[in-house]
Amino acid sequence: MKRYVIPVLSLGPALCLGLLSATAAKADTATGSQAFGMSAVQGAVGKYGQAIGANVRSMDPLGNFGGNVGYKNSGTGNVGAFNSGTGNVGAFNGNNNTSPTSGNGNIGAFNGNSNTGQYNGNSNIGAGNGNFNGGSFNGNGNVGAFNGNHNGRGNH
Repeated sequence: MKRYVIPVLSLGPALCLGLLSATAAKADTATGSQAFGMSAVQGAVGKYGQAIGANVRSMDPLGNFGGNVGYKNSGTGNVGAFNSGTGNVGAFNGNNNTSPTSGNGNIGAFNGNSNTGQYNGNSNIGAGNGNFNGGSFNGNGNVGAFNGNHNGRGNH
């Protein structure tokens, strides 16, 4: 029986970063608080996403397509597949938002989608974060999976 070694880099740096980052925040079981402040996470992710977007735009790999790398991206500076908005890395980020200030700077998959209002679903790391929020300033700066969804929409 042959053994096969799959190099981690073959998965792609953006995917590896998303997977590693999604497991980076661990809860303190004694206090229930996260190991670091979310404002620091949000700032770091936002800067990282915007920096990647700026680098992609400066490379201009696809000419008139807004500097997107991947498949079916819109917006500007996205890396991966099916991303909209600005500076998203991964897949299915920043889609179907009613405001251009929503769904930006996300890393991972299925982040910052279908938000109404402004400044929703930005700077998330992981999967399934910051989706289906209403109002303003909801579902931002989450790390992990399935955080910051369905906020500010009244009762369901």
